Amino acid sequence: MRVIDLTLKDLRQIVRDWRAAVFLLGMPIAFTLMFGFAFGGQSGTGQSDLRLPVGLLDQDQGQLSAQLAALLANSKVLRIDEEGTGEAELEEKVADGDLAAAIIVPAGYSDGLLAGETPQLLLITDPGSSAGIALQGEFQSAATRLFSAVQAAGLSSQIYDEQVGFAGENARQAYFAEQLSDGVAAWEDPPVSISSQFANAGEDASQDGSENAFAQSSPGMMAQFSVAGLMGAMTILVLERKTGAMKRLLTTNLSRSQILLGHYLAMAIMIFAQLVVLILFGQLFLSLNYLSQPLATLLVAVAASLFVAALGLFLGALAKNEEQVIIYSLIPMFILAGLGGAWVPLEVMPAGFQQFARLTPLAWVMTGFQDILIRGQGLETVWLPALVLVGYGIVFFMLGIWRFRVE
Repeated sequence: MRVIDLTLKDLRQIVRDWRAAVFLLGMPIAFTLMFGFAFGGQSGTGQSDLRLPVGLLDQDQGQLSAQLAALLANSKVLRIDEEGTGEAELEEKVADGDLAAAIIVPAGYSDGLLAGETPQLLLITDPGSSAGIALQGEFQSAATRLFSAVQAAGLSSQIYDEQVGFAGENARQAYFAEQLSDGVAAWEDPPVSISSQFANAGEDASQDGSENAFAQSSPGMMAQFSVAGLMGAMTILVLERKTGAMKRLLTTNLSRSQILLGHYLAMAIMIFAQLVVLILFGQLFLSLNYLSQPLATLLVAVAASLFVAALGLFLGALAKNEEQVIIYSLIPMFILAGLGGAWVPLEVMPAGFQQFARLTPLAWVMTGFQDILIRGQGLETVWLPALVLVGYGIVFFMLGIWRFRVE
């Protein structure tokens, strides 16, 4: 019971300090909104076009170049933002970042395809960037589909001519154009397709975290400011050592390990309460479906709280004064948040960075919450992030016990 009394004492001290409320709730809510709106945040009030902007210059002006433009217009990766601009101007806009790429259809493109050739198209982009790689694949796919449609229309025309015969050249061209149009339409809407769907996809689209930018900022700021929120609890540890209160506690029937356990429980309860309030804020005001998987959300929140509390115990053992408390809480917060994908999704980072980031604990906090929000998954997947976080918590708890000094 004395351990619980010590825990409650710490919690009362933390609650009395108004600065704790700022770091625990005010700051994460403000930064969640700021990052969410900066990245096109929405809460079920519409959808933004996230496709990459591309410029198109058609120097061919032929029937097949128009069909290529139609295929590109239906792309899920790119959108045609500009047409008819000069080549030099398109290159400049790609260099300035106004366009992700530019496509140049050369003169004679249609004639070359009709002759059975594969005329080269010009794609202006950064081939080393992730956007450039995605655009190259989509661009090549559209060109290949058009080439296949042309070949199929030519073969169909040949068979029809052998079996029925055309009344004249105009009839041949009309038949070819119809078959080509049907072929392009078939690529735009294939009879068989593969699609992926998040669990609970039958719910209202406003609950789909994949289209809600707050699905990145909400768990990101929860992870970041859970570390910053340790400042008040760490200060209590430092002051108890400086004022001799820790020595007086040892004169009671509390052992050293019980004292540390009491402080640890106070940190864990404080962080868990912070996460619960921020989860409810995201659910009620940002249309984030945390509660679609309540047990999975609870598991990740508990595991994150246990890890962050252990980190706080370790950092509190290292800090010798109030100034060091600030340094030891803010510096790890920025490092772990930056590496862990709290600011920018790890999926857009280079592969090497992603692999390194997976070694950091906040990356697993993000993975756990985003498995629920974006990928619609539950206990079947979040147990792994939770287990990793508990493992980190054990390591930091042991380090905290090892480094802790009464004075």
